[in-house]
Amino acid sequence: MDKKIEKKRFSTKTLIIIGGAIAFVAVVIYGYTLSLKKTYNADADKLTISKVEYGDFEDVVLLNASVVPLTSVIVSSSEGGTVAEIFTENGASVVKGTPLLRISNSNAMLSYTSSQTAATEQINQLRKSRLDLEQNQRVLNQDVLDVENSLRTASRQYRLDSTLFSKKVITQQEFNKSSQDYEYYQGKLKIVRQAIKQENQSRKMQLSQIDQSMGQMNESLEMIRKNIENMTIKAPVSGKLSSYDPVIGKSYNSNEMIGKIDVLQGYKLQAGVDEYYINRVKEGQTSTCEFNGKTYNLTVSKVIPEVTAGQFQVEMVFKGPAPEGLRRGLSLQTKLTLSDNSKSLLLAQGQFFQSTGGSWVFVVQNGKATKKNVKIGRKNYLYYEILDGLQKGDEVITSSYDQFNQYDQVEISK
Repeated sequence: MDKKIEKKRFSTKTLIIIGGAIAFVAVVIYGYTLSLKKTYNADADKLTISKVEYGDFEDVVLLNASVVPLTSVIVSSSEGGTVAEIFTENGASVVKGTPLLRISNSNAMLSYTSSQTAATEQINQLRKSRLDLEQNQRVLNQDVLDVENSLRTASRQYRLDSTLFSKKVITQQEFNKSSQDYEYYQGKLKIVRQAIKQENQSRKMQLSQIDQSMGQMNESLEMIRKNIENMTIKAPVSGKLSSYDPVIGKSYNSNEMIGKIDVLQGYKLQAGVDEYYINRVKEGQTSTCEFNGKTYNLTVSKVIPEVTAGQFQVEMVFKGPAPEGLRRGLSLQTKLTLSDNSKSLLLAQGQFFQSTGGSWVFVVQNGKATKKNVKIGRKNYLYYEILDGLQKGDEVITSSYDQFNQYDQVEISK
């Protein structure tokens, strides 16, 4: 019987063809990989090349600061409502107590009126209670006078009858009557005086409670009166009105800022600082600014750590008298010192940092630039502090890398 010979799946020729195809694909992939690493040709005129220097690193940051009043007081309404009248304008100089505007709120006024009526009725009721107690005291005092008068009469009659009875002029019955009257009024006076003593103690307590309640009611009335008066917004301090733009019919919520009053007792500077420095800016640090050709020293008085649009705010006060001629809103360039100067390798600031985050740079040598990892520390308005990866005299491309950051080498043509 014949043996069946199984046919091979791939012939030698087929295997050669497949091997050739794989080699071709490998060559293509390798060539594509090489193409990614090809050299980028850049015009020298379009690049900024900076040399690494060694020198004093001035740990400062430049700020565009605005002049603001040393003290500003917010003007607000304790009660919300709509603007009914406007008495002054933005920018006006005002003294404490000057009416600025009047707020209208019918619901609040109705509530105040109802509370005022209720408090007045309670005060009247308390006054009536006080009058009743005083009237009762007068009645008791009159009772004492009557009993004392009757006791004096009975006492005289008793002494007279005692003499007459001893002389047998009156009978025993007549003497007993005067003796009983005398003892009766003695006992009655004692009872009335005891009742007055107890009544005085009770009256004193009630009068104290009445006085306390009336005091509370009067405080409530005074608070209501002030709330009604507060519908007319007045200047809390003397100064210059700013950030004030009410119009008739405009609504304000309770405690919403209506404006500011700048107290004209000096100025300070306020500036936004890049959030990069948020852990390095502290109160007490020094800064300088120039105005009218003179340099003035300042101190950081407040750091406001809330970051908005990539910046946080600082306030700086002048160490001495503020320059003459300052006015609100004036812009001054300020140099804020973060620490003392130190010797360091320095590389000029540039747009390359946005492309690499400071982790690597293109170092130029013999007309070619190659990637090199670096470590960057602090920065100021001119330089980055180089901690590692570069040496003094190295030339670095510090302009933008956006066109060639995917390349490993840049050929620089002149």
